[in-house]
Amino acid sequence: MSQEYAGTVKYAEEFPAKASEKKRIYSFLKRSGDVAVSLTGMIILSPVFLLLAVLVYMDDPGPVLFAHQRVGKDGRKIRVWKFRSMRVNAEDIFEGFSKEQKEMFYRDFKLEEDPRITGIGNFLRKSSLDELPQLFNILKGDLSLVGPRPVVEEELEKYGMYKKKFLSVKPGLTGYWQANGRNLINYENGRKEMELYYIDHQSIGLDLKILAQTVFAVIKGRGAQ
Repeated sequence: MSQEYAGTVKYAEEFPAKASEKKRIYSFLKRSGDVAVSLTGMIILSPVFLLLAVLVYMDDPGPVLFAHQRVGKDGRKIRVWKFRSMRVNAEDIFEGFSKEQKEMFYRDFKLEEDPRITGIGNFLRKSSLDELPQLFNILKGDLSLVGPRPVVEEELEKYGMYKKKFLSVKPGLTGYWQANGRNLINYENGRKEMELYYIDHQSIGLDLKILAQTVFAVIKGRGAQ
């Protein structure tokens, strides 16, 4: 075997090993950060949790938390927690929607001027405070601080041939799409591409950039709904 050929084989053998080692380090650092931040956040923000729970109940008596069933990493079903922002009779209200309202909801999985949302719920959504209970999901390991946003099963069809790729990583509390447009960008004008871009370019540097952008977006209220 020539020296040049031997060198090529050695490089080919080492490259996957180096990539795998880099991925393991990234995964370890990311999970460590998730645990540290979620645990610290729950302790520091416990008075905020209590206050918001009281406000949710006073506005519309009923459960203060709501669990959405979403699809997690590798297609595993997970329950994602939020402060309840909709009225307890939201399903009955939905049945009274017009055909156009239902079509919009089934297309975008959201609805502008949604009558099911309570007064405090509207504030929680615009400020993203409704998502604070997802710190529990992060600590448990269902979510990460940064990743593609978790979707319902029907939304997976939006990813077509890229469904497996989308499900190859853990969903996040925030992500590239969330920090760079949120509800201003839907599946028709770039959301899918933004989520897939993150999967292809994951790194600690990108995660930190997304977290900083998310803080800025929440303060500005950009794309909130």
